[in-house]
Amino acid sequence: MDFQLSNLSVLFFWQLFLFFVLFFWIFCIIDVIRNSFNGNDKIVWILVLLFVPILGPFLYFFIGRKKRIISN
Repeated sequence: MDFQLSNLSVLFFWQLFLFFVLFFWIFCIIDVIRNSFNGNDKIVWILVLLFVPILGPFLYFFIGRKKRIISN
């Protein structure tokens, strides 16, 4: 019984992790689409998010968000 319970908790952890990664990925894509960037930066960030699905959102969040054009 302990072995099966352990497998369920590991499965639950991975499902929760994948849910947050998917949510964060969608958030970053929407943020790129809504904001303006210099030159082709918007296309580059969308390609990074599409082709580097787990690391891409973190790269965008820590690097790309600083490169947005903030309009008043």
